[in-house]
Amino acid sequence: MARIDETRRFIAVNIAVLTVSDTRTAANDTSGDTLAARITAAGHVVAARAIDRDDAGVIEQRLRGWIADPHIDVVITTGGTGITGRDVTPEAFARVLEKHIEGFGELFRMLSYQKIGTSTMQSRALGGVARGTYLFALPGSTGAVKDAWDDILLWQLDNRHRPCNLVELMPRLQEHLLNAGG
Repeated sequence: MARIDETRRFIAVNIAVLTVSDTRTAANDTSGDTLAARITAAGHVVAARAIDRDDAGVIEQRLRGWIADPHIDVVITTGGTGITGRDVTPEAFARVLEKHIEGFGELFRMLSYQKIGTSTMQSRALGGVARGTYLFALPGSTGAVKDAWDDILLWQLDNRHRPCNLVELMPRLQEHLLNAGG
């Protein structure tokens, strides 16, 4: 069973938070606020935060900027993962991801199913890696943000989590680039 190994020193990671919305502002971004508060409460750093409209090109540009920033370890987006015409976050992710973490979306929907039933099939939540940076796309509801952080990301972004976690893999995420000479 998963556990926290208290003999290990906690390592804080730098996380960028992007809210994807045509209507949210800094004054009413409840999902972004919830995520940022949870990140800080867990001992991590909110290294950057922004709100961008539902436009795949705009989202891609933001993701590429944060991926290129050596001070950002993880990018978490909230919003734009549904199936309507304006929901384009997964399409933007597809333009930048090198590897997909299929298990993240599967696990998120499994946990979500326990709370909202079959409506969870409308979520295209996903995770992946690009140039050594983890990226996770969450639905825009505050409940979905809480579920993804509290039940998955809190644990996987804690280097003390056993039997394994994403943080301990961070130094190895760019091995393929080193081996390819670039």
